[in-house]
Amino acid sequence: MLAKVCSAAVNGIEAYPVEVEVNAGFGDTLIVIVGLPDAAVKESRDRVMTALINSGFAFTFGRTTINLAPADVKKEGPSFDLPIAVGMVAASEQMEVDQLDNFVMVGELALTGAVRPVKGILPIALRAREQGKLGIFVPPENAAEAAVVSGLQVIPVANLREAVSFLEGDLKISPTRVDIVKIFEQDHDEEIDFAEVKGQESVKRALEIAAAGGHNVLLIGPPGTGKSMLAKRLATILPPLTLEEALETTKVHSIVGLLAPGQALVTRRPFRAPHHTASDAGLLGGNINPTPGEISLAHHGVLFLDELPEFKRSVLETMRQPLEEGRVTISRAAGAMTFPSEFMLVAAMNPTPDGKMPAESRSSPREIQNYLGRISGPLLDRIDLHVEVPAVPFREITSEQTSEASAEIRKRVIAARQRQHERFKNKPRINCNARMGSREIKACCALDESTLELLKFAMSDLKLSARGYDRVLKVARTIADLAGSETITGDHLSEAIQYRSLDRQLWA
Repeated sequence: MLAKVCSAAVNGIEAYPVEVEVNAGFGDTLIVIVGLPDAAVKESRDRVMTALINSGFAFTFGRTTINLAPADVKKEGPSFDLPIAVGMVAASEQMEVDQLDNFVMVGELALTGAVRPVKGILPIALRAREQGKLGIFVPPENAAEAAVVSGLQVIPVANLREAVSFLEGDLKISPTRVDIVKIFEQDHDEEIDFAEVKGQESVKRALEIAAAGGHNVLLIGPPGTGKSMLAKRLATILPPLTLEEALETTKVHSIVGLLAPGQALVTRRPFRAPHHTASDAGLLGGNINPTPGEISLAHHGVLFLDELPEFKRSVLETMRQPLEEGRVTISRAAGAMTFPSEFMLVAAMNPTPDGKMPAESRSSPREIQNYLGRISGPLLDRIDLHVEVPAVPFREITSEQTSEASAEIRKRVIAARQRQHERFKNKPRINCNARMGSREIKACCALDESTLELLKFAMSDLKLSARGYDRVLKVARTIADLAGSETITGDHLSEAIQYRSLDRQLWA
């Protein structure tokens, strides 16, 4: 008998339907899986056969052919175990097949028949809804994640026997439901806060501007001045994720397998801090079967690169396109995959090889130049704010005065982002000032004659590139938004210009 079971697989961050066809025939006992299966899929033969026997189903002796369609796309992972097992039960006429077309099934099987969690459930659930399916069978640990998709029955099945009994109508399983509003309303107790940082008010101001406009920022200062401490607290002042952003972020984390059991959504902006020994594939994504890298895991969040010059130059240079376009395309012999990568880059570095400022360093000018030269000009141009982090004076370290809390700074950031949301409400691809293109800069960053003369002088004095010119205007627009001003004034522009001067002092 021939049986068909609907399943799905993930390609990039999107899912595509897979039809599992099982044909139980006559002949020698043999199970054949076709349809470009990888090693994990081929091994499902032994897992499924043992799970069937331990679940109380009779194993049909004869030639069983399992086809995973479409046959020209490689199938990976153990998520086809459950649909293959259900298909074998149906093909051997041990269950009714009336309901098979209404559901999509994914799940790995243990030898006992228990269903284990798999990766990429959210994009699969979204695809099932697009196909018009009634529901989806998932492992219990993945049920909350799939239940985020409205209009789809999410059936958590603990084992193979439960799945078959539900399809035959002998067992009732209540679909899993989640309250998305309640998930977003959950309090996130911040373990860190800007109030814990002594001094560095100018750096905090720069980070507030960066958060308000989604700008990239570079922190330069000697060791022990608080660069990493400040960078880690940036996430505490970022605006909350929208539902659309949360879904996009969750899809990436789901594919990599970073969601905790029972977690429905990623509701906090990611903060990723890879080590400087990270490879191209680790940072951008890749390997034989391309998976998202750190820049995609930081989507809608923060990517923190500490000790920036210690990263391989080839690794840093590959980030230039994702920084501009908000996505990364990885090409392999099997094809190309595109992953989202809209993140805020926060980098930290020492000003010289020995960590001291140039005037105090024992390194030679040539050594300093070689050290700083590890960061190319084109990459530096893509970083909006260059901020010096000086040593904290003793009186500020010992001061009892408390700094402004992250919650207060966050209110101003959210207000500034709201102004940007209203400004770009007809441009869905632009969600903050940092994402403005040439047209938006021209329309939203108009300057009067005196302010334009100031910018002209800065361009000449600092020898800024055309990209640097755009960055100054974007930052000035954000400073004006924080001030609640519709126009960019000379004060706003002057503050923006000072965040471009540091690189010319050190990289000259």
